[in-house]
Amino acid sequence: MDGAGQEVRRRRVFYIPGYDPIHPRRYRELYRKEGAAQAEISGYEVALSPRESTAKGHYGWHVNGRMEGAEIAAEFEVLVWSDIVRDSMAQGILSTYAQLLRTSWIYIGSGALFRLMRLRKGPVIAALYPVVFLLFQALVALAAGWAVFTLIDRLLGFLPGASETAVALAGGIGIAYGIADWFRRQDGRFFAYYLMHDFAHSAALKGAYSPDLQRRMAEFAATISEALREDLDEVLVVGHSSGAHLGASILADLIRQGGVPAKGPRLGFLTLGQVVPMVSFLPNADQLRADLHFLSARDELTWVDVTAPGDGCAFALCDPVAVTGVAPKGKRWPLVISAAFTQTLSPERWKELRWRFFRLHFQYLCAFDRPGDYDYFRITAGPVSLATRFEGRAPSRSRLETAVSKYTSMAA
Repeated sequence: MDGAGQEVRRRRVFYIPGYDPIHPRRYRELYRKEGAAQAEISGYEVALSPRESTAKGHYGWHVNGRMEGAEIAAEFEVLVWSDIVRDSMAQGILSTYAQLLRTSWIYIGSGALFRLMRLRKGPVIAALYPVVFLLFQALVALAAGWAVFTLIDRLLGFLPGASETAVALAGGIGIAYGIADWFRRQDGRFFAYYLMHDFAHSAALKGAYSPDLQRRMAEFAATISEALREDLDEVLVVGHSSGAHLGASILADLIRQGGVPAKGPRLGFLTLGQVVPMVSFLPNADQLRADLHFLSARDELTWVDVTAPGDGCAFALCDPVAVTGVAPKGKRWPLVISAAFTQTLSPERWKELRWRFFRLHFQYLCAFDRPGDYDYFRITAGPVSLATRFEGRAPSRSRLETAVSKYTSMAA
């Protein structure tokens, strides 16, 4: 391709993070670092610069790409909902254990957990991990507390007039709480509290969106709608992890409201490392199921879903519409393909990352030292639209399309 024949010169990219309380600047730094690494490997240029103006509550950056003899200008914006995430994580130790009991009951009592087990083991293990590890933490804390209580009670029993039971009890409770609090403060290493809050947030309303999240999603839809009326060649929405099902609902609402002009820029939807079934399999996820059903048959967009079996935190190669049991006649989307970590990462790199589960869950946003047809930086800063890049691409032969969800009701 030469510069005169390029399809995309100007692009807006909207990135929807997963359940992440961290400031969105981390995504800019990740893009800067990994984009430079991929550019060196693949022989193109990706340069970042600040956006000229950013509205309050909006965060983004500018990218200039030089690829295949063409120059591309892309404006990135992170659709921020980290404040909602932080609010949902503002739980004490006892509140988190209450969440554990309630969330476990929702997934087990509804039958969703057993259905999810029929898909991929990795994300189910990821869901069970915080339950098991938090219970382990509680047992350690209680055992230590009981040992201290017993020791103090026996020592003080030799002192006449001492209220040994009350003192021993206070000591035991203090030690138990101290150990539990130590585990909580070390959660940057263990991720048990983080994952528990994540699954509890999805299950709080049994799959329904909370009012505050619905309001934020409506704001996101309005922002994307404005971009679709700008002088652009492509508007690309990227949903990572939990951001994938949020993006599906946002775009479904946008299309229903007539927010996609017939002669506007091309609309692309790229979902990465999706965990849609964790929500769509729950009994009250009627709105999400309706949105998946609706979006999967639309002509207004191109939807490509990228996962990898090496990502133990994602429902790899599970068609989110089909496995939820809401695939309509004439279903077009998503195109389900694999990032194929074992092929697109060298043996040395794969060995280094294989057991770093959370890092692998972000590999879709990073450089590959043996890149295939999936290249995040070519997609977001290259001269070809998502639709053209994957036109004629066959879906992964190992994808799962069997309807598994017990609940298939949809909002009217």
